[in-house]
Amino acid sequence: MKKFLITGGAGFVGSHLAEELIKNGNLVTILDDLNTGKMSNLEKIKDKIKVVQGDIRDKNILKEIMKDKDGVFHQAARASVQESFEKPEEYHDVNVNGTENIFAQAKEYGIKVVYASSSSIYGNPIELPIKENASKNPINPYAETKVEKEKLAEKYARMGLKVIGMRYFNIFGERQSKEYAGVVKLFLENIQNKIPPKINGDGSQARDFVYVGDVVKANIMAMESDVDHEFFNVGTNSNISVLELANIMIKASNLSIEPIFGPPLEGDVKVTIADISLIEKLLDWHPTITIQEWLQEKISI
Repeated sequence: MKKFLITGGAGFVGSHLAEELIKNGNLVTILDDLNTGKMSNLEKIKDKIKVVQGDIRDKNILKEIMKDKDGVFHQAARASVQESFEKPEEYHDVNVNGTENIFAQAKEYGIKVVYASSSSIYGNPIELPIKENASKNPINPYAETKVEKEKLAEKYARMGLKVIGMRYFNIFGERQSKEYAGVVKLFLENIQNKIPPKINGDGSQARDFVYVGDVVKANIMAMESDVDHEFFNVGTNSNISVLELANIMIKASNLSIEPIFGPPLEGDVKVTIADISLIEKLLDWHPTITIQEWLQEKISI
């Protein structure tokens, strides 16, 4: 039995990670400021975990909460691209300064960190699929904080910290928040209310959607691995356009509606698709559920 800390553990990915770690017989402590995380996400395991409401910018909390842990899954972040344009200083403070606090404390205690990076660091890629050594071209303040966090990971790895960054592509699944691949959540809500899905732009923008359960497995495999420092793409090496996504949902729902179109979003990347050969090779991780399969099951219920 091991003791793990999950920052942002009341959020979308963090809560699923907590469930899996508990299922595997571990002790789990969650640190979350409940800015976007919800206690309802932890309903199934609330009696088996310790939850501390607090901020990763608070060094005293981190010093206390991390001292007896075997590993840290760092998921806490401000995560809305659109909001990052309005609050760039807050995004930098939480995402970058907060992350450095965690890395510094983990180094002091000799704890491994597996943390949430993002495919947003690549911006609009020059080559597809995107390899981990592709150039970083962030096109919004949120993505810029993820690039800064990677620089910190490299710096602390040189100082001896075991740290792995997981570059998430667009995650989907149960308990999805609007920050994470929000188009799926918004489309589903519209379909369930028999309202046409609204597409920002022309719908040709394409995304690599990866299932939250597969993301959780990738995190745990990274923590358990002998890899001390690396950055991994976490995607599926496939993608689907937003228009195609809307049409799949409409077809599965048997509704006679058409998508409606609005203006494109600022800072929105055009196309993503992950090269996942590195994570397949080093961790033997493979995605298991496609978004098409999940949606068919979700909508036809």
